[in-house]
Amino acid sequence: MGLREAKKQQTRTLLADTAMGLFVDRGFEQVTVAEVARAAGVSANTVFNYFPTKEDLFFDRQDAVIAHLATVVRERPAGVSAVEAVRADLLAGLAVGEPTFGLSAEAAVFWRVVAESPALRARLLELGERAEAALAAALAEESGAGPDDPLPRILAGAVAGAHRAVMAEIRRGIVAGVPAETVRARVEAAAEEAFGLLGSGLDRLPAGPATR
Repeated sequence: MGLREAKKQQTRTLLADTAMGLFVDRGFEQVTVAEVARAAGVSANTVFNYFPTKEDLFFDRQDAVIAHLATVVRERPAGVSAVEAVRADLLAGLAVGEPTFGLSAEAAVFWRVVAESPALRARLLELGERAEAALAAALAEESGAGPDDPLPRILAGAVAGAHRAVMAEIRRGIVAGVPAETVRARVEAAAEEAFGLLGSGLDRLPAGPATR
């Protein structure tokens, strides 16, 4: 990363961290972009240059989250089905405490802010829909399905829906104050079984790239 890109990343991180502190203290709806800008020592235009909306300031890792499932499917090993790849990636993320999973006591504050904000709850739903659409595109590309073929979208709905349900269980437990390790153990067992059942029902999904 060059100096210019490093400085841009530093500014982006500063803005996101500053905004999060204000959102946690006062609630998402009660904080304006102008207030975030003042607290970070920049102009409001600078904030908008990095984050087009206030919701983007909160979900600052959303691009990676949206692309994740599609990337897992596209980059999976040969001979591995899409469901198996998503399950393996999910279980690996649970094992290492992937930050975007919110599997920690500290994440309860983050999720409470979401729960108290209609705008953030709406954005969370949108992120799930966009991740599902990206996965559907990856499945369609892999299978050669045409734009009028609904099968990749339906299969993506099943896989992405199960993934979202696992994330929702994590949020539910963490916000309720259940210890992170207890949440992890419960979710790991349920996710492994659920994706196993899903995989046996969706065995028509293509296996890895080398088998196409």
